[in-house]
Amino acid sequence: MAFALHSLFLLCGIAGLLTEVRSFPAIYTQYNDCPEGWTQLDCKCYIIEDEARSFADAESVCNILGGNLVSIHNDLENALNVELLKQGTSASAGWIGLHDSILDGDYIWTDGSDEDFLNFDTTNSEPNSITGDCVEVDLMDGLWQTADCTDDNIYVCIKDSQPFHH
Repeated sequence: MAFALHSLFLLCGIAGLLTEVRSFPAIYTQYNDCPEGWTQLDCKCYIIEDEARSFADAESVCNILGGNLVSIHNDLENALNVELLKQGTSASAGWIGLHDSILDGDYIWTDGSDEDFLNFDTTNSEPNSITGDCVEVDLMDGLWQTADCTDDNIYVCIKDSQPFHH
């Protein structure tokens, strides 16, 4: 078991070093361990859902697909999320999995991951719970802003990639 876990971490590390790019200059794996239609970055799989839904409905769809609304932990993940949301849609914003609907001002990710990166549009006084408890990313500048959770937005789901079997 320890060997298998070590091998998985090693595979994920190597996968992050391999590059094969279509239109986005990010680190992609040459051997995609994600289901068809999903995009892989490091050991995560991402898919755009361009049928606009409320925050809760979007999270439910992501749960059905085996994941959550996207959590973002660095500039590269934010840029990938923006590029995925821009594909085939004319939307101006999309949901990410960050919200403060449980405790005002305490932002958490729907997947429970650490809040270790924030990209709020501070020049426009964000985050601002007066405008809503859920967070969307502006597709023009990649900055985050709060919105009403009942608004309909497109979104990206994220889930862990599966070990590569050959």
